Formats: sequence, C-alpha cells, structure tokens
Amino acid sequence: MHEYSVVMSLMEQCESLALEHQAKGIEQVQLKIGILSGVEPALLSQAFETFKLETVCHNAKLILNIQPLVLQCRDCNTESQVNERTIICSACGSNNTLVTDGEDMMLMQLVLDT
Repeated sequence: MHEYSVVMSLMEQCESLALEHQAKGIEQVQLKIGILSGVEPALLSQAFETFKLETVCHNAKLILNIQPLVLQCRDCNTESQVNERTIICSACGSNNTLVTDGEDMMLMQLVLDT
C-alpha cells in the first residue's frame, strides 16, 4: 500500500510549508488526484487520518478532488473526459489516444493557521 509513503511525503511537504510561513498548524489540505495516478482515494484518506495525528496537520481536513481522465483521440481529434480507467475514445472507439490529464496527484491548496 504505497498510499502510506505518499502521505508521509505529503506530511513532510506540509511541515516544510507551515514552517516557511510561520504557521501554527494546517486547517485544510486540498489534493487533486487523477484517475490514472495510481493512488486509491479511500486508502489515501485513511492513511492521512492515521498519520496526521503527530504532525502540523493534526486538525486538518483533507479534501480530495478526483480529476477525470482527459483523452485526445489521434484518429478523430475528439477530446473527451471519462471517469474510468480507459484509453478508448468515447466518440470513435479508437485506442489511439493521448492522455492529457488525469495521471497526476498534486497538492492544490493548504489553509494555514497563522
């Protein structure tokens, strides 16, 4: 379960940013998680709740924004958003697609307690 290592890295980043901005704590952590990021949102939330207790995030609320997969079809040139793990164009059925979004996980916002 690599979500634990992802959360540990996230906590280190939060600690560093809180220190940099002289914050007493962090009230909210907002993440963007792509469908193809390889991260399971439920497991990530569970890991966050477990590991936050001994960190600057101990009172933080975790907000997960699930990013749909955005595909650009190289055959029919259609851009589509899908909420499942697929590379098939929804317009023409081709698998000759390019993933343009939905593969990453990003820290989007921290609400600091200053």
